[in-house]
Amino acid sequence: MSSKFSKIGFVLAVAGSAVGLGNAWKFPTLVGQNGGSAFVFLYLILTLGVGFVIFLAELALGKLSEKDPVNAYKILAPKYKKEWSFAGFTMIASILIVSFYSVIIGWILKYVFLSITFELPFDINSAKNQFSELLHKDFLSQFICFTLVFLLIFYIVSKGIKNGIEKLNIWMMPTLFILLIMMLVYTMSKDGFYMAAKFLFIPDFSKISVSAILEALGMAFFSLSLGVGTIVTYSASLPEKTNFITSTLNIIFINILVGILMGLIVFTFIFEFNADPAVSGPGLIFISLSTLFSKLGIIGSIFAVAFFISLIFAGITSAVSMIEPFAFYLINTYEMSRKKALVIIGVVVYILGILCILSYLNFTQGYLSFFGMSFFDILDSLSSKIIMPLGGILVAIFVGFIMKKEGLKILFKPYMRGIYFELWYIFLRFISPLAVIIIMISTFIR
Repeated sequence: MSSKFSKIGFVLAVAGSAVGLGNAWKFPTLVGQNGGSAFVFLYLILTLGVGFVIFLAELALGKLSEKDPVNAYKILAPKYKKEWSFAGFTMIASILIVSFYSVIIGWILKYVFLSITFELPFDINSAKNQFSELLHKDFLSQFICFTLVFLLIFYIVSKGIKNGIEKLNIWMMPTLFILLIMMLVYTMSKDGFYMAAKFLFIPDFSKISVSAILEALGMAFFSLSLGVGTIVTYSASLPEKTNFITSTLNIIFINILVGILMGLIVFTFIFEFNADPAVSGPGLIFISLSTLFSKLGIIGSIFAVAFFISLIFAGITSAVSMIEPFAFYLINTYEMSRKKALVIIGVVVYILGILCILSYLNFTQGYLSFFGMSFFDILDSLSSKIIMPLGGILVAIFVGFIMKKEGLKILFKPYMRGIYFELWYIFLRFISPLAVIIIMISTFIR
């Protein structure tokens, strides 16, 4: 890459990658269902014990090689260079993710238009029918919204690290916080706010089970964008004398803060109108919340627009980070221009995205369902349950057992030395990869 991140640019770019749509529904729901702040505490421990450890390993891989994931393995492997380079291709998960992720952001864009035109439904059944109509019958709306999101994402990445990705995050991340704070201030005046705070913050250790531990472990791993090459690629453009430890902790803090802010806002409305707090996933946003916003009249529409735009911001910052690893690989390996590399990736992402839309439509879903799953769900499961964890395991093994320990000591010496480095190294070699293997096994046996 021809340019480097600034220190704040790197933190915001990686935080933007980590802060995604899951912060709006997955994190708050898991916190609420698994003991409130007891789950947050558990998540923090596992984030530091597993996510933080592998994050630093990916950072070292990118910083020492200053290459894309494939070439990073190739350059740093003392032998079997070609074989290890295949480990970098776990970044293919990022292409799969951005394909269906862009479709979801397209749905959110559609709901921005519905909010502006006061077309949000007033009851749950109408909301279910509206969302079902969009998914199963309205190809044109999905196609237009997906295409607009797709063009915006690829335009941002086409501007490069400094002028595209960094500028996006320096503008979007603070704006996201401002939107969330404004909405939080409004919700604090509602009766449901006290119940939402109680739901999220009062610990209930009786709800901490093996299932809750696995959920926290999975959230810790996936919320830091590990295993898809994003951290390796971004750290290749890390500015000199960046404190790896404080930068990583800042990223973790931002991710948790956004999740909690989203949770307070979402569940204030859920409790205000006596809705079901157990609803999770897209149903929480597109069905429950859209109904509640409509009951507030014009204020609700303004609120809905602000909320859905904040989700678009969170989604786009994540999606942009998914494209860069493969683009960097094509530029490095085949000496392509950034424009040509993005055209190739763009064609693949666009085709996969259209297939995701078609896999939900009534008249085409029969042709795009395999093993009882839609094409959309297959991309989701393949990337999140197989490729991402595998990428994390390979990073831990490579940095922990293949790379020279002395080189890592020199890299981390200004920020982590002595017992702290040795502790991180032990976790990297044995504990963190074992935890990821447990995540993979648990997702298949549940």
